Amino acid sequence: MSIGSEPFEILADFPGWTTSFDLMVRQEQSRSAAGVTYVKDLGPPLWTLKAQSKVLRPNELDHWRARLKALEGGLYTFLGYSLSRVYPIAYPRGSWPTGASFDGVSASLAAVNVNRKAISVSDLPADFAFSVGDYLAIGTDLHQVLEAAVASGAGVTPQFEVRPHIWPGVVAGGDDVSVYRPACVMALVPGSVSTDASLNGWGSIAFQGIEIR
Repeated sequence: MSIGSEPFEILADFPGWTTSFDLMVRQEQSRSAAGVTYVKDLGPPLWTLKAQSKVLRPNELDHWRARLKALEGGLYTFLGYSLSRVYPIAYPRGSWPTGASFDGVSASLAAVNVNRKAISVSDLPADFAFSVGDYLAIGTDLHQVLEAAVASGAGVTPQFEVRPHIWPGVVAGGDDVSVYRPACVMALVPGSVSTDASLNGWGSIAFQGIEIR
């Protein structure tokens, strides 16, 4: 018997919400005697999340206590993504322009701009629309869309900006691009898991995650 392999999928049936999902910048600031502020990047930003369940019955609470124990603190990884953006904004519940013939996980990276901030995506349905705020994943590199873009009749978008910047080593024609449940690999933030219950046994689960590279 196996409980699965990492990265574990724990959010797909999580009885709650990702109350926060955003980038954590890794920067330091210093100020000169003249009051000029200098900012230095210490590395690319990493995705972080906070998840909170609804109030759970005692049996449900114990179920999720056990599910999180499979991660053994921060030792093992899980797929992290925003539960508000399992699907693109324009296609709630996967109402793709071409229906079931598109699976949402097999588009392609057509081009990467030299600035490493803009990309083009191909193998999409004709006229597929990216909205500002959508997410996409190149393999398990997660990015958020900063510019709206619409694919041509051939399923290829013009270049549009995303953040964070495209990671070093990522090139066109490499990993598939996912727009359905786009995710990165995360680990639990040590000490962030809370599973407290009230005296009637009902309680909630909360935890935090951070991207692991």
